[in-house]
Amino acid sequence: MQITFPKEIPEYSGRELTLAFPALVDGERVECTITAEALEDHFGAASPRFEDMLGAFDAHRPRIEAAARRLLSETNAQCAVLRSGYVRFYVANARV
Repeated sequence: MQITFPKEIPEYSGRELTLAFPALVDGERVECTITAEALEDHFGAASPRFEDMLGAFDAHRPRIEAAARRLLSETNAQCAVLRSGYVRFYVANARV
């Protein structure tokens, strides 16, 4: 499974408190999302405001994309929502 991430600006959902960003899985576009809680708990976002979430996303984009790549691989590209619990598990089990 080949997974890449186009360098696009994530889309903010104030209703869901998420940022959505694209992945290409074997050439097919898949929408990934990361929750405000995950960004606050693990990547230093000060609040669920767009500016704070985007700043944390940009500062930690490689780590976020690595977690998304693993989740996409584990679920055969069926689940792409990065929640705080998954990120905690990913970070604890990541090989540095």
